[in-house]
Amino acid sequence: MSDSDHAPPAGAATRPPSLADKVRYLSDPASYPHRPRAVRAVETHMSWVFLAGPLVYKLKKPVRYPFLDFGTLAAREHFVREEVRLNRRLAPDVYLAVTPLSRDAAGALALGPGVAVVDWLVAMRRLPEQQMLDQLIRTGEATGPMIAHLADVLSDFFAHAPSEAPDPHDYTERYLVEQAETAAVLSDPAYRFDGARIEAAFARFDAAFAAARPLIEARIRAGRIVEGHGDLRPEHVCLDEPVAIIDCLEFNRDLRLLDPFEEIAFLGLECARDGADWIFPLLLERCADALDDRPPAPLIRFYWIYRALLRARLSLVHLAEPTPRTPEKWRPLAWRYVALAEREDIVPTPFNP
Repeated sequence: MSDSDHAPPAGAATRPPSLADKVRYLSDPASYPHRPRAVRAVETHMSWVFLAGPLVYKLKKPVRYPFLDFGTLAAREHFVREEVRLNRRLAPDVYLAVTPLSRDAAGALALGPGVAVVDWLVAMRRLPEQQMLDQLIRTGEATGPMIAHLADVLSDFFAHAPSEAPDPHDYTERYLVEQAETAAVLSDPAYRFDGARIEAAFARFDAAFAAARPLIEARIRAGRIVEGHGDLRPEHVCLDEPVAIIDCLEFNRDLRLLDPFEEIAFLGLECARDGADWIFPLLLERCADALDDRPPAPLIRFYWIYRALLRARLSLVHLAEPTPRTPEKWRPLAWRYVALAEREDIVPTPFNP
């Protein structure tokens, strides 16, 4: 494709490029200075990701939700810069740059500086897909030494993260606020869930929260809350050398203020969802030893149940989108999370009294 093929249609230079214009441009290998052989465009809930040979570029959609606002160019620039800054904590050699998407003097889109910036991109080094933890679990290649090394990386990160001091009442109330939203979604007749089973899951949450609330408040007072990752899932963990953990939750700092063991419980939950039940006990034990911190069993149980039901809700809300992607996926996945919340063997034996 020649440069003239990137020229905008008549009149296009006078209007801002649409999201479709940007996706089309970034899906073309000729748009990139390093000329990849092919570009694979992947749509997510909040972004478009372009796999361009050895590099990856991420474009945030101009979306607004109650929990984030990417609706303006200034907001997207801010959160692109935050994404790079925050993710360099756990993947310093992966997040390469903040890159402008611009118009050139002729009005055509250009990757890099130009006459006018029309959007901002996260530029990343592409990680080997076969070394991502979710893939290693699926292929049966995840090993105990790999998980022990991951636990050491996480423990070092948590140990050096500055302590935060949120208001204990406000911090614990957010769990009730989130659970109220979760209950509203899971109880919606449109999703055709087993009402008695869901009500039992809600009662399980209530009992776990009643036991955990004073424990959470005690951990806040003890300085155990840190600014963590916020979205610690297997698909965000690359067990290459060095270990790289990507895609932290950059758009809301409050949601990154966490007990490290909530993050560990969440990662263990997601691994169990993929069939690797053995990972959570190893992670938990190794991190507890490294951090010299062994939280009570009721606290760990609550974090697991809360996260499982929250993930059930977040699975279902995909079906409320105007054109949901893979609609057949979300309801069975939500039920899988409900089943994980129902488990009696959440907390490994060494953590039980």
